[in-house]
Amino acid sequence: MGGSRFARCTSLLAGLLCLMGPLLVWGQNDTEPIVLEGKCLVVCDSTPTTEPAGNALGMSVRSGSGRIAFSAVRNNNHEPSEMSNRTMTIYFDQVLVNVGSHFDPARSVFLAPRKGVYSFSFNVVKVYNRQTIQVSLVMNGWPVISAFAGDQDVTREAATNAGLVTMERGDKAYLKLERGNLMGGWKYSTFSGFLVFPL
Repeated sequence: MGGSRFARCTSLLAGLLCLMGPLLVWGQNDTEPIVLEGKCLVVCDSTPTTEPAGNALGMSVRSGSGRIAFSAVRNNNHEPSEMSNRTMTIYFDQVLVNVGSHFDPARSVFLAPRKGVYSFSFNVVKVYNRQTIQVSLVMNGWPVISAFAGDQDVTREAATNAGLVTMERGDKAYLKLERGNLMGGWKYSTFSGFLVFPL
């Protein structure tokens, strides 16, 4: 029933667009207008919320409610706190972006609000040579992506990595120092993530 209603709405929208004369439409990111002259189109948003079963057109109902993104940095060059020494969690003291407020700055943990594919990236810098660090992106207590920095002759070397993971609603992701001592800051160390698409 939902699929037939969607098909009727799609047909109605396509018919209206075909009957109209020149039409001014804004791009997906509200950047530049596109002038349409008697063309038939189908317009979709970029964030799906439901996927109708058996849709021959391969289209989906979309809305803008799925915007989820965060980015945080270590602003100061500070020694690890007593908490981070105990848990080995890497804390970030300045949040640059927190769309949806799903990144907890106090614990530096991201909590997935819905099932989906998420993209994460991190760049953690050590400040001393003759030091080796290993950092992992941890999801629900298990490392899923790791990075290593161990050049004994390099002072500010970065352990960096990125990847996609599938998360269920309520899953937690954070960075953990698996090896070494992290004392770097100065905005070189970053942790970012966003929802690529829901499932």
